[in-house]
Amino acid sequence: MTTDTDSGLPLWRSDSETRWREALDSYEAVVDRQGVAALGELDRWVRLELPARITSRPEPHVTLEELARVTRWKMARGVWRARNLTLVEGNDPEVVVAVSREALAAIPDPRRPIDLLARLKGVGPATASAVAAAAAPETYPFFDELVAEQIPGFGEVGFTLPYYLRYAEAIRRRAEELGGDWNAVRVERALWSHSGGKAARAGRR
Repeated sequence: MTTDTDSGLPLWRSDSETRWREALDSYEAVVDRQGVAALGELDRWVRLELPARITSRPEPHVTLEELARVTRWKMARGVWRARNLTLVEGNDPEVVVAVSREALAAIPDPRRPIDLLARLKGVGPATASAVAAAAAPETYPFFDELVAEQIPGFGEVGFTLPYYLRYAEAIRRRAEELGGDWNAVRVERALWSHSGGKAARAGRR
């Protein structure tokens, strides 16, 4: 068991509540440091509004407009791919509601919600995980390359369903080890914040 003096360890290996909490508490500041104009507003919407929208519905689901907004957030925080957004926006609104309703009804199955959502046009495991994370943060962390790179032994990141399942399981397990109010989404955000985001990566090149 490590302690609050383990500052030399990677965050993943640290059991210091102080270090993890500091990383999580700095999340909004790290978002702002990315220098992406729309990211702050999109991120607040994803964190604070979307979960309430989804869970307030008798049958939880997302709309096409919400799915497109999630896609914009994901790309603003990571890599912008205009074609993906075009594909997402080309989905039939009724199909998005029906598929997302079926997917979110399958919670807490670790695979099925991600698999179903990823059948929509332009949606891969990362976008699917953002929707699932808003609905069930204890089970589904957002799939982020900068976070995956911090998990020991995972090797090269692959944006596939099998890789995501391993990633999500590892993050859920880490949340359980940390205890308290930690869940999969909080662990993911702390690790992303700790990485400094894509702005920090660009600065290291």
